[in-house]
Parts: sequence; C-alpha cells; structure tokens
Amino acid sequence: MDFSLTPEQQELREAIVRFARGSLNEDMLERDRDARFARDLWAQCAELGIQGLPFRPEWGGGGADILTTVIALEALGYACRDGGLVFGIGAQMWSVQMPIHNHGTDEQRERYLPRLCSGEWIGAHGMSEPDSGSDAFSLRTSAEQHGDEYVLNGSKTYVSNAPVADLFLVFATIGRQMGVLGLTAFLVEKDTPGCRVGRKIEKMGLTTSPMSEIVFEDCVVPAANRLGREGRAARIFNESMDWERSFLMAGCVGAMQRQLETCVRYAGERKQFGKRIGEFESVANKLVAMRVRHETSRLLLYQTAWKRDQGIARPADAAMAKLFISEAWIQSCLDAVQVHGGAGYMREYEVERDLRDSIGGTLYSGTSEIQRSLIARDLGF
Repeated sequence: MDFSLTPEQQELREAIVRFARGSLNEDMLERDRDARFARDLWAQCAELGIQGLPFRPEWGGGGADILTTVIALEALGYACRDGGLVFGIGAQMWSVQMPIHNHGTDEQRERYLPRLCSGEWIGAHGMSEPDSGSDAFSLRTSAEQHGDEYVLNGSKTYVSNAPVADLFLVFATIGRQMGVLGLTAFLVEKDTPGCRVGRKIEKMGLTTSPMSEIVFEDCVVPAANRLGREGRAARIFNESMDWERSFLMAGCVGAMQRQLETCVRYAGERKQFGKRIGEFESVANKLVAMRVRHETSRLLLYQTAWKRDQGIARPADAAMAKLFISEAWIQSCLDAVQVHGGAGYMREYEVERDLRDSIGGTLYSGTSEIQRSLIARDLGF
C-alpha cells in the first residue's frame, strides 16, 4: 500500500484547503453560538464537487475512488473550522447518497442523486427512535401497503440534517412480528403529506449541524419510493453503517492535524518561567501523543479506504477505524485544552469547540461499545 498522494490528489487537496480557508470560516464563533446552519456554505461545497465525489458522473458525481474522496474530506476538516458542516456533508454522503447509489433503481438515482450531489437538496437518514438506539432493529415505525402505496406511521429521533432536509431515507417495518425480516427502506420527500419535522434537538457540539425528530402520521409514500426489496433493508442499513463508520471521521483526522499545528504554534509562542511552554516535558509529551494519534488515525483511515477500493473491506475494518479515531480525537482535544491552559477553556480561542464536537464521535454510527462488539465478533467471540 502506497499512500503517497498522486499529483491529482495533491491538487484536489490544495484546492479544497484554499477554498475552505477563504470561504467557510467567517463568523464561526457566532454560527456556533447561534447553532446556525449555513446552507449557502453547503451549496458552495457542492459547487466545488465535494458532495458528489465518489458517485458516478451520469448521476451528478465526480467518479472519484474512495481513497481520493477520503483525502478530500480530510482536507475539508483540516481547513474548515465548522465541524458541523463537515459532519453534515459526510452524514449525507455515506448514509443517504451511498444507499441510493448502491440499492436504488435507475429512476431513483436519476431523480435524487444529481440534486444531492449539486447541493440543491439535502438528505437525512432516519433510523433511531425514542425506544431503539443501539438496538436498531426494534423500531416501531410501521409501513402498511395499500395497492401501489405504503402508509407510514411513527417517528424518528436524533436525525442529523432533518430540519433542513429535502429528502429522508427512512426505515420502517412491514410487521413487527417479522423482526429484522420486516425492515423496509423508503425515500420520503419533505413535502409528502403526513411527513413533518418535529422538535429541534439541541446538542453539546456540532451545533451548526441541525438535528430534529421526524414524525409520520398516515404518510402516503408511493411504492416506487421503496428503496430495495420489501423486508430486505437490514442489508441497506448495515452497509450504510459500514460506510459511515469507515469514513465519517475523515474530517476529524484533518481537524487533528489543524489542532496539532495550532498547539505547536501556541507552545512555541507562550512563555512561562522564562521558557517556551513547549520546552516543558509535560507539554511536549502531550504534543507528541497528539502527533502519534493523528498519524495512526490517518493510516487507519487510508487503509480502510484502500481496502474498500480493493473490495476486501470487512465490517471490523470500519469498526476499528471508527473506534480508534473517535477516541483519539477526544483525547487530543482534551490535550489541546490543557496545552492552552485557561485560554483553552475560552470560546474565543476556538479550542473548546473541538472538544464539544468530538464527544459525539463515540456515539453516532454506533457507540464505542458497539464497535468493540463488532471487532470481537470478527475475532470469533
């Protein structure tokens, strides 16, 4: 495996860094404080081609391989300080666009993928419910078929992008007694009668990535909007989680590099007791640990992307990448606050925001405990 960047990958990375630094960071403190989603910035990212990178050109995509896509998302996370925006783009790409790309009919792909790739539409993925979190297959949202239509009833919670979404990928059951064999996926447009966005959910971090509930009350969905076969959505869901676990943390790997550079610069400028604080072993050790975590995270991320391109990726690869990167990101954020001392606790230095944003990484796409269970299963336990 040779992970040195090709000239084309290097050019793409540099273009994204220039774009993000020049266009995506204005008013970041205010946007974070106000929990404000910037749809204009989302559209600018799409205009650059980010949302469409790994998808086929005939459906509005860029036709890039997965490793190139990951390098681009890493660059976005490095140069864009809006962690919520980076997260939201990744959530749509891996858990909405990819399932449509892999399991949709040509009609569904032609209708939805160009709009999602271009930024005209925003997508959201609805699986979690008030009574089903890690136990994803115990959901209660029902789908009853009536001729060439389905009627959906139920609700979803913790749905990223939901308040601004134009399209929902929703999982429902055609019969609770059927268990996992009843799971069926649907593509529901926001203006569908009986579909409404519920209460907005306030979060500790990733505040610029909006989240809310979705409610379905006798929501009539055409059978043509069913994604995949009836009762076969467990595969769609599991695959979407594999994609998310593998690559949703790509932006965090880029942010780890930015964070390390910020801390090294601060430790070189800040003086105490007549010395640069980076000369104190306690501070230097934190910087060293941050560098090791970043390099290891990048290698895991790139290896997982390479395996996906080669068609040899396993669920445990995704779980290991998600587990290590998410926990490494939290620890590096804690170290960054400590290196900055009191300043790191203040919003104006923008260090504490990384810490708030990082906590969710051990929860979304399956908790750290779920990732450990997947890895143990791969070991035969």
